[in-house]
Amino acid sequence: MSDPIEELFRTESRRVLATLIRLLGDFDLAEEAMQEAFTTAVERWPTEGTPKNPRAWLVSTGRFKAIDQLRRRARFDASLAAVADRLGNGVTPPHELDDDRLEDDRLRLIFTCCHPALQPDAQIALTLREVCGLTTEEIARAFLTPAPTLAQRIVRAKAKIKAARIPYHIPSRAELPERLATVLHVIYLVFNEGYSASSGGSLTRLELSVEAIRLGRLLTELLPEPEAAGLLALMLLHESRRASRTTADGELVLLDDQDRSSWNRELIAEGVTLVERALRSRNFGPYTLQAAIAAVHAEAPSAADTDWAEIVGLYDVLRKADPSPVIELNRAAAVAMRDGPENGLVLIDGILARGELADYAVAHSTRAELCRRLGRTADAVDSYRRAHALTRQEAQRRFIDRKLGALLEAGDGTNHVPRH
Repeated sequence: MSDPIEELFRTESRRVLATLIRLLGDFDLAEEAMQEAFTTAVERWPTEGTPKNPRAWLVSTGRFKAIDQLRRRARFDASLAAVADRLGNGVTPPHELDDDRLEDDRLRLIFTCCHPALQPDAQIALTLREVCGLTTEEIARAFLTPAPTLAQRIVRAKAKIKAARIPYHIPSRAELPERLATVLHVIYLVFNEGYSASSGGSLTRLELSVEAIRLGRLLTELLPEPEAAGLLALMLLHESRRASRTTADGELVLLDDQDRSSWNRELIAEGVTLVERALRSRNFGPYTLQAAIAAVHAEAPSAADTDWAEIVGLYDVLRKADPSPVIELNRAAAVAMRDGPENGLVLIDGILARGELADYAVAHSTRAELCRRLGRTADAVDSYRRAHALTRQEAQRRFIDRKLGALLEAGDGTNHVPRH
C-alpha cells in the first residue's frame, strides 16, 4: 500500500469493517470485502485520485466486491445466489453513502459482539479482534490464554452469531443496562492496551486509547449511566498524563517523577467533572471509584502533596465493590505511601503467598521497590529479576534493567513505589 492508504487503513479500517459487517451480515465475508476494497484503492487511487469521501468509497466498493464474490461462488452453491440477490437489492450507488450514517457502526458492532448468547470471554475476545483490530496474540496475552485456544474461541463466537442470527444493531433502551457491564469492560481493555501496551517496543498505542475514548463518549451519549461516565472519566484522567509518561527517547517515567506541567488540564477538568457527576448519582461502581482515585492524583500539585489517606479510603470502598488481587495490590502500594514501606510489604507478601499474582510482573516490581526502600537489597534484586522475566513490554524491561543496575552498583535509594 502507498503511505496515504496505509495511514487510512490504520485509522479507518475498523470503521469500514464494522459497517461492512452490518451491511453483509457476515464477519468473514466483510473481512474479505474490506481487504479487496483497500486493494482496489491501491490500484486506482494513485492514478484516479483519492475520492472526496474515502471511507464511504471503501464501504461501497467492499459491498459490491462481496456481492460479486457471492455470485461467482453461486455457480458451485446455488444457495448463495439468493444471498447475493438480497444484498444487491436497493444497494446504494457506489461512493454515495453518507459518512454520518456510518458513525455508530462500531458501537453497534460492540453490542453485537457482547450479546448475552455468547460466553463472556468470547464477547471480549471477539470485540477486541473485530472492532479494534488487536491481533489474536495480543488478546491471548491479555487473557493469559494460548493463542490457538483464543483463536478457536473467536471462530466459535462468529459461528454462534451466524447460527443464532444475532442482529447487528444497538439493543433497545430496556435491554441496554444488562448489557452495559461487558461493553464497559471491553472498552476498558482496549484503552489499557493503548495506554500500556502488553508487548512491543512502544509503551503505548495511541490509536487504541483514542478509539476507546471515542467509544466511551459515544456510549455516554447513548446511555447516560453513571458507570459509563465513570469509565470515560477514568480514561480521560489517565490519558491526560500521556505526554509525561515517557522521555523523548521512549523511556518510562513513573508517576511521581512526571512533569505535571505537561499534563493535559482540559482532559483533567473534563474527567473530574464526569467523576463528580457519577459520584453524586449514588449509583456508581468500580470504574467511577477508580476514576476518583485517578482524580486525586491528577489534582495533587506535586507527588509530595498527594492525599494518600483519601486514596487508601477509596481503595477500601473499591475493594468491597470489586474484590480482586490487583485492587488489593494497588491498595497495598497506597498503604505503603501512607503508612510506610513495612506495612505495604506485609500486605503484598500476603497477596503473593496466595499465588494469585505469582505471574503478575507489577506485583513483583512493586515488592522489589518496597524491599529496596527498606534496605533489603537481595530481596529487591530477586523480585526485580522475577518482574523482568514476566515483562514483555520493552520500555518496562529497560526500566527494570536500570533499577537492577542501580541496586547492584550503588545499593538502595529513596525512590517511591512504582506507579506509571
